[in-house]
Amino acid sequence: MANTFAGKVALITGAARGIGAGVARGYVEQGGRVALIGLEPERLAALADELGAAAAWWEADVRDGEQVKAAIDAAAQHFGRIDTVLANAGIASYGTVRQIDDSAFERVVDINVNGVFRTLKYATPHLERTQGYALVVASLASFTALAGLASYNASKAGAESLALAYKQEVAHLGIGVGICHPSWIDTDIVRNAEKDLPAFREVRRKLPYPANSTTSVEECVELILVGLARRKSRVYVPKGVLLASWTKALTNSPLAWPVLKRIARRTVPDLEHQVDALGRFHHAHVPETDAAEQTDQKS
Repeated sequence: MANTFAGKVALITGAARGIGAGVARGYVEQGGRVALIGLEPERLAALADELGAAAAWWEADVRDGEQVKAAIDAAAQHFGRIDTVLANAGIASYGTVRQIDDSAFERVVDINVNGVFRTLKYATPHLERTQGYALVVASLASFTALAGLASYNASKAGAESLALAYKQEVAHLGIGVGICHPSWIDTDIVRNAEKDLPAFREVRRKLPYPANSTTSVEECVELILVGLARRKSRVYVPKGVLLASWTKALTNSPLAWPVLKRIARRTVPDLEHQVDALGRFHHAHVPETDAAEQTDQKS
């Protein structure tokens, strides 16, 4: 395995599972060291044990600025540097705007936007010292909205805009900034959503590529690692997500609206009924008080 990241240290939020854990493994395999940040101490400890001396972990909630700062500073002190930040922690909730609980909507925005802000803010001094690079995990949802995922769509559009503004702000410091746009990744989050909400599964099948496809975690991790190595400005997962970016104006234009309206008219009532029957606005394995740990794998 090439030592692409030899001598480098990556800090990863949402590192306990899914994409975050996969990137941590790949980064270490390619010679780097990793600081694992998340809210599942048993999983973080197990991953750190697996990766050996090249990894260390800190429990922190991205909703709490003091916790984020303490974890980042401790990681920098432990490893002596931070070269790369993967702002990966994020969640999604179920329910339409008129249906979703206020706190569930606010939690998604707090984690997916404010959590990225806190991560970037407190990592900046360390990245400045190393002329480092930050990759913000946004989504296909940053530019392709879908009924029933308003909180997620709004937060991921916000994360993209936040990253673009931050990129301008730190350019003179020598810090590079990129944005990752995953579509649907084959993780427990996506599988649970399709199991919980058959209407959601049906909507996906009717969408054009790449929104109707699922990408493996392995392919997603590989593309992110390439992005980290090359300090890319955009990472599309799969690469076909680039098409969605190029056609954003068309997707949200009056020309496309009749099609979207027709699909929504048939599927939104079913989706709302299924969420009501489910009795929750989150994935089965996401405790109400520990939602911040879920890694970002939904478009």
